[in-house]
Amino acid sequence: MGGGARELAGYLAALGGWVAALAAAALPQWRQSSYAGDAIITAVGLHEGLWMSCAAQSTGQVQCRLHDSLLSLDVHIQTSRALMVISLLLGFFGIIVSVVGMKCTKVGEEDPVTKSRIAVAGGVLFILSGLCTLAAVSLYATQVTYEFFSASTPINARYEFGSALFVGWGAASLTMLGGSLLCCSCPTKERQGQQYYRQSQPSTAREPHVKISSPVRGEQCL
Repeated sequence: MGGGARELAGYLAALGGWVAALAAAALPQWRQSSYAGDAIITAVGLHEGLWMSCAAQSTGQVQCRLHDSLLSLDVHIQTSRALMVISLLLGFFGIIVSVVGMKCTKVGEEDPVTKSRIAVAGGVLFILSGLCTLAAVSLYATQVTYEFFSASTPINARYEFGSALFVGWGAASLTMLGGSLLCCSCPTKERQGQQYYRQSQPSTAREPHVKISSPVRGEQCL
């Protein structure tokens, strides 16, 4: 795979991961009611996310409510919120920087070495964005798992993983994969190729030769 095709594939993968991370952050299905074991099956299913909690009835009606207070939320929800916001911001800047640095675009610098460095910077931003998404989703999943197996949690109050967690894990994987492909745009080989090309070119500028003739015998120099 050529350098331009690799950069384009990495950019598309990272862009898809960023969109998936945005969807995961907005979805309210970070955890859902569990009906495992002796749990009583009710006509209302509960879903909770970072920003709201929803109740889905058996008739198909869904009622959602935003979290009232930020400070009253659990620590893991606040932390996951902050990590997802940071992830989306890093991914947004990575999208802009990568467009400038890719070889297939005519935006910004025309020097291939400079564009490669910019593409690597965009890849680093995507990798950091993916790590933040992975940390947020994994932290929330760890808390759900702890509460599920805790003896102090009532059976009917247990929750399981929601679909948003799996979307978040997929988003983190795509974003980090795309960022890694963009980081493969190493400018070292291009720099060496340019130096070799410049050294192999013959010098076109020649120094002028000045010929000084000595005076002929019998002539006097004025």
